[in-house]
Amino acid sequence: MSNTLYINGRWVPASEGGTRTIVCPADGTEVGVVAEATSADTESAIAAARAAFDDGAWQSTAPERGDFLLDVARRLRERKDEFARAESLDTGKRLVESELDMDDIAACFQYYGKIAGQDAGREVDAGDPNVSSRVVTEPVGVCGMITPWNYPLLQVAWKVAPALAAGNTFVLKPAELTPHTAILLMDILDELGLPAGVGNLVLGAGAEAGAPLSSHPDVDLISFTGGLVTGRKIAAAAAATVKKIALELGGKNPNVVFADADFDAAVDNALNGAFVHSGQVCSAGSRIVVEESIAEEFTAELVRRAEKIRIGGPFDENAETGALISEQHRQKVTDYVKAGVEEGARIRCGGEWATEGDLAQGYYYKPTVIDQVRRGMSVVRDEAFGPVVTIETFTTEDEAVATANDTFYGLAGAVWTNDAGRAERIASRLRHGTIWINDFHPYLPQAEWGGMKQSGIGRELGLHGLGEYQETKHIYHNTAPAVTGWFGDDQ
Repeated sequence: MSNTLYINGRWVPASEGGTRTIVCPADGTEVGVVAEATSADTESAIAAARAAFDDGAWQSTAPERGDFLLDVARRLRERKDEFARAESLDTGKRLVESELDMDDIAACFQYYGKIAGQDAGREVDAGDPNVSSRVVTEPVGVCGMITPWNYPLLQVAWKVAPALAAGNTFVLKPAELTPHTAILLMDILDELGLPAGVGNLVLGAGAEAGAPLSSHPDVDLISFTGGLVTGRKIAAAAAATVKKIALELGGKNPNVVFADADFDAAVDNALNGAFVHSGQVCSAGSRIVVEESIAEEFTAELVRRAEKIRIGGPFDENAETGALISEQHRQKVTDYVKAGVEEGARIRCGGEWATEGDLAQGYYYKPTVIDQVRRGMSVVRDEAFGPVVTIETFTTEDEAVATANDTFYGLAGAVWTNDAGRAERIASRLRHGTIWINDFHPYLPQAEWGGMKQSGIGRELGLHGLGEYQETKHIYHNTAPAVTGWFGDDQ
């Protein structure tokens, strides 16, 4: 049996003995066999997390929590090669990308390790020398966490690190296709002595293993990163118990390029924005909005560069991008592009599977550039989550802003211009949670990340990311209690 669930400080199999075989999307080879949890397993994990939180020991030790997270960061760096390899095997991502991810994950744990316990609250002037009035933060309680397959451990870290820093307990349900780095992280937490029940891991499909985290009354917060449709279902399920929710639901992110931008840098970063990790990035720059006067030149150069991108497996040192996560997802991307063409869009390059040589064993799709699109088309409106980018044009600043904001998502966006004033004007008007100026994709653990509109609710990273896992309490202490005299005493 596969003892890969971690519940109440023990590695255990699924209660009904279920297992799932994980395969590498780059070549279809078997990566491992893991337990497939049922809802009963998740409920056991919730009970363990509830008991551990109610015991109170973990949330009362802020300095120790900080030191613990710093130790996690240290062990992640020491085991970087092991973790990166596991991530690439699960996702098909290039090894160099997974290695960079591990650096970012360690930095996230380090950031929250350093700030854990630093918030001493604040004094509020009550206007009475006999009153002490304090506003303090406390942990939310039991946190349910559901994470995606595109950046498996990074998204786990963005939830686990602040949750532990704040003094919570948690039940983690990673994407069923990419579980191995979550298992390795729990191994580190166990090795470092995380008290039983504080951290719990269940594996399996969302409908079975994940569903109780949204609806169970003993879960105080549900944090989810993934698709919009699933996010809506989670929000609806959480409403019954009025639990806190934090949702990061993807984006359709505009990359706005003015004619005065550094042309080569803008093209290069447009490629990175669209095609890193085969476009399987929530903040992918999948909509290029380029000034009309340079649109054809820009598109032609983008196409020329896109056609030269080398596709390959995670350990192919010559590869520049890799596989899609599954056969089903590749078909979804295929259907997405087909629908765009049927609506009148034109494929400038790509638009087909990559099946040459060894690529035939995996799920590869060629980098695709589409133009002759108009606002309202499905390829402009809907998230592809694949290596597909569309080209739209504008002639004025107002048109650029209107086009970039014409989406029900609002996660991230970029503006390219050498006019600093224009850059700041555009950045202030774009309705997206992160705006890059003359860059694309960087983020910092100390800076908040999250979306507006239907890209989600709440923030990850930064101080607000910690605040998602905290409750605010006002403590009003009258040191000279007295009779109010409001109601008379006639007895």
